[in-house]
Amino acid sequence: MKQPIFFRPVFQERIWGGTKLRDVYGYDIPSERTGECWAISAHPNGQSVVRSGEWAGMPLGQLWQEHRELFGYYDSDRFPLLTKIIDANDDLSVQVHPDDEYASNYEKGEWGKTECWYVIDCEEGAEIIFGHRAKTKEELADMMKREQWDQLLQRVQVKAGDFFYVPSGTVHALCSGLLILETQQNSDTTYRVYDYGRRDRDGKPRELHVKKALDVITVPHLQQPIEPTVVKMAGATVTTWVRSDYFTVSKWEVHPRLEMERIQPFLLLSVMVGTGAIGTEEGEWPLQKGDHLLLPYQFGPFRITGHVQLIASQP
Repeated sequence: MKQPIFFRPVFQERIWGGTKLRDVYGYDIPSERTGECWAISAHPNGQSVVRSGEWAGMPLGQLWQEHRELFGYYDSDRFPLLTKIIDANDDLSVQVHPDDEYASNYEKGEWGKTECWYVIDCEEGAEIIFGHRAKTKEELADMMKREQWDQLLQRVQVKAGDFFYVPSGTVHALCSGLLILETQQNSDTTYRVYDYGRRDRDGKPRELHVKKALDVITVPHLQQPIEPTVVKMAGATVTTWVRSDYFTVSKWEVHPRLEMERIQPFLLLSVMVGTGAIGTEEGEWPLQKGDHLLLPYQFGPFRITGHVQLIASQP
């Protein structure tokens, strides 16, 4: 019987983290500075583990290697995506990620990192840094050297429900007061551009990666508009924000029923709000806020019932 595979997340402490992952989702976080929930991850720096069922206790990376049939024999040397929830209790560093070619050459075979953000919740007046104003690489390098951050960096106010697509090469930062769900390539490569002079636990300035950042930052900044497609049905609304070479990401709002066809190659789901159930002719499984699951190859047709909001992604 094909069934959904639920995961137990792994948590990452960060200097800018807080307690929202516990306060909002009830997770058992390791400290008061927990910044990231790696909800569906096969990255060596933090793997989520199958929560129950036939493969209970198995890391996702091992599941990928030993049971490729669950993923439709998807053509990749590693699990392609990583789903996170990020609690930005303080400002994150201003940063950029490389593309696949640069990362392969300089980061020991890591992938590059294109990502996207769904704003789950935020404080009033919250903002992100998204892009820069330099017209040439020379101007960019000069403004960075002079630390002209206010003139260089573009700030954007955000609200709950906003969505941002962040291609590799984009200068960006989450600022304080944000809770977001991030869908990204399976990578953990980040080049810090600016970090507000913060120091690590040993009292040393946190490392910056200025040369590599200058190599990979897109100049001038390219703003890619989001053009969502919205499909309204009798009991649900599906909003697809992005279809890229790396992932397709949608929001499913179910009130009270959504019917879907069989899954190819596989699908990741994160429950943002509410409770419900996912079912097929063979069985039904409860869903609650904070659940993260994978629907394997050829799962379904299936239904989701209840009053629930999910973020869906697939390669």
